[in-house]
Amino acid sequence: MTDTPHSPGGSRVPAPVDVVLPCLDEAAALPWVLERIPSGWRAIVVDNGSTDGSARLAASLGAYVVHEPVRGFGAACHAGLRAATAEVVCFLDCDASLDPVQLPRVAGPVLDGDADLVLGRRRPTARGAWPVHARLANRELARLIRRRTGLRLHDLGPMRAARREPMLALGLTDRRSGYPLETVVAAADAGWRVRELDVSYAPRAGRSKVTGTWRGTWHAVRDMRAVLDRPPAARGSDALPRTAAGTVIR
Repeated sequence: MTDTPHSPGGSRVPAPVDVVLPCLDEAAALPWVLERIPSGWRAIVVDNGSTDGSARLAASLGAYVVHEPVRGFGAACHAGLRAATAEVVCFLDCDASLDPVQLPRVAGPVLDGDADLVLGRRRPTARGAWPVHARLANRELARLIRRRTGLRLHDLGPMRAARREPMLALGLTDRRSGYPLETVVAAADAGWRVRELDVSYAPRAGRSKVTGTWRGTWHAVRDMRAVLDRPPAARGSDALPRTAAGTVIR
């Protein structure tokens, strides 16, 4: 992995929050997404092999660009997490389906110390924003998460927030579609306080690489089932100091 700073003067002064944006051919959505990142927060665009000039465009718009040659959503997310320097890190799909102006509300409970992981529960704002097959797959995954962890979640939450160092300490290993689920499962095993907040969800720009097809959805579900089939990990000494299993707080 190589990274290239594109902030003025190449500064690495930590922002209050870093926003990790995994990116694969998202040039159509990038201008809208980047202009709506909260003021003072840093956008980290992780280019995962784009051929449409996404990396150059992101750099020209002031984003910090990280190049991750290993293909996979999890590979891109983890590269962004490693490149982050802020205490709190948000993750956000880079396809304009989620409005970055909602990020402060999602990050708020983490910044205030009231939650360890916050997930944005998608609420579609238009017909076609969330295909039926993807919604059904998400519902089944929520059921399996509840059975595996006890967390009564409704959505895996592509918009999410957590503290960087504790998240790194979870030791996440999935580098494909199972990464978001592995985060939730590992957080539950570590006794994290997990919170779910509603966020608006609009039709994405362009076709999804995952939920845009039945095949992509099937591959994602396969990756996630593999995560759920793993035995619970022993809580490491670097995990957050909770005494109970992970809980959902409202």
